[in-house]
Amino acid sequence: MDVVVVGGHGKIGLRLLRLLAERGDRARGVIRKPEQAADLEAVGAEPVIADVEQLDDLSPYVDGADAVVFAAGAGPGSGAERKRAVDLGGAVKLIEAAEKAGIRRYLIVSSIGAHDPSSGGEQMRPYLEAKAGADQALIASGLDYTIVRPGGLTDDPGSGLVELHTEFGHRGPIARDDVAAILLACLDLPETTGLVFEALGGDQPIEDALRALTRSA
Repeated sequence: MDVVVVGGHGKIGLRLLRLLAERGDRARGVIRKPEQAADLEAVGAEPVIADVEQLDDLSPYVDGADAVVFAAGAGPGSGAERKRAVDLGGAVKLIEAAEKAGIRRYLIVSSIGAHDPSSGGEQMRPYLEAKAGADQALIASGLDYTIVRPGGLTDDPGSGLVELHTEFGHRGPIARDDVAAILLACLDLPETTGLVFEALGGDQPIEDALRALTRSA
């Protein structure tokens, strides 16, 4: 499988690239800074240098991929304008690039709370609004999407055990390792297409939890 991850140097993106490369897939990570390339190469991924904020057309950077993953974010401390530019604008540019390049499969890392941005505090609201807008644009695109909305992200070692919900409003932590593993499993399970779900740490193996969601969808 040939997968392009936008946000390839992010904490989830880099983990996903490592998982893809370890099993022999072609793992391409889109990064903004050339000095980040060595970190991608260290996990077996191919760095693709492209500034998602500045470029209008991302299609040359995803050409030939079987799937794309949007795992980029403006990050904590960024203002509302940059969150709109990256978390929403970048996701929309990747939608347009996938359409132009003929790529059907698109996974996005969203956030718990994106179903109701108004429920977030003053600082969180612009982030949740951007994530909600990106999710809505992806659903409207007609691409084969999966939207993963993780809870509070931690750097704890992944357990491979999760709790997934298609009814929204849950709260709780989840390891970034496990979010990356969920994305990998979704790439392998076409039946996860069309799912929007929240992801928390739990007690169910990832593949079992995903299959349970697909049965109830």
